[in-house]
Amino acid sequence: MLVGTGDPADYEIGAPEMSSFDAGAMTLSDSVFLQALFEIRSQGMCEMLPPGLHPTLPPVAGFSVFDVPDSEWGAFAMAQLRIECRSGLRPRGMLVSAVIDNEAAGDGLARRFGFRVVAGRIELARAYDETRVSVEVAGRTWLRTSMRGPERIGEGDTQFVSSVHPARTPRGFRLVQVDTRHTIHRVERAPLEIEIFEGAAWGQERIVPSLPLPGVVGIADIAIDPIRFVCRPDVLAFEGTEPVQES
Repeated sequence: MLVGTGDPADYEIGAPEMSSFDAGAMTLSDSVFLQALFEIRSQGMCEMLPPGLHPTLPPVAGFSVFDVPDSEWGAFAMAQLRIECRSGLRPRGMLVSAVIDNEAAGDGLARRFGFRVVAGRIELARAYDETRVSVEVAGRTWLRTSMRGPERIGEGDTQFVSSVHPARTPRGFRLVQVDTRHTIHRVERAPLEIEIFEGAAWGQERIVPSLPLPGVVGIADIAIDPIRFVCRPDVLAFEGTEPVQES
C-alpha cells in the first residue's frame, strides 16, 4: 500500500491558521465553475503527500476555478491546485495552494476553511466554443489553459470530491476536510489543453503534467459545508481522523 512520505513539518510552513471550527455553511450562488484533472509524472508521487494520505495510481493533479458573482465579501474569482489522493478509503484532493483576486474573501476563506491563498489575477472566460483560464501572480503566469469544443452533459454526470487543507487549527496542525457540494444548473465537458503550468510557483515543483484529461465547466450553486472532521498528517486516516464537535 502506497502512502505519502513527505515530512509533515514541510506542509505546516506557511499554512493558514484557523482559530475555531465554528464556521457555518456558505453558499456561492450562480457561480461559474471549472474542474480539470491531468495525470502527472509518477516520479516523486509519494513525496508530494504527507504520511496520512495515499497517492492515486496513476498519480493525478487538478485545478478548479470559481467565478463567484456575489458573496459576503463581494464578487471574487479563485483558482485552486490540488493533488488527487485518498484519505483512508475516501477519495480526496489535497490543496497545494489557491490564488484569489479579492483579499477580504481570501482572508475569510483561510480563517474559516483553511484555504492557503495568495492574491493574484484570475480570468475565467467562458464562451459557446471555448473556455480559457489564466492565473497570474505578481506579473508571472502560473497557469494558462483552454477547453475547446464543449459538449453539454447531464447535471448528475460530474463527480466532485472533498478537499483536505493543511492548516493550523485548535487541535494543532491538521488536514482539514472541506466538503463542497455543487447544485448544477448547466455543465459541459471539453478536452483540456495546458499551455502554461508552473508547479513550483503553486508550491509543488514535482507536479509535472503528462496527460490532460477532459474537464468540465458550468454554472452551479456551490455550497461549502461546516467542518466535520480533521486528520493528523503523520498517521493514516484510520487512526488519525478526529471528529469536530460543534461549538
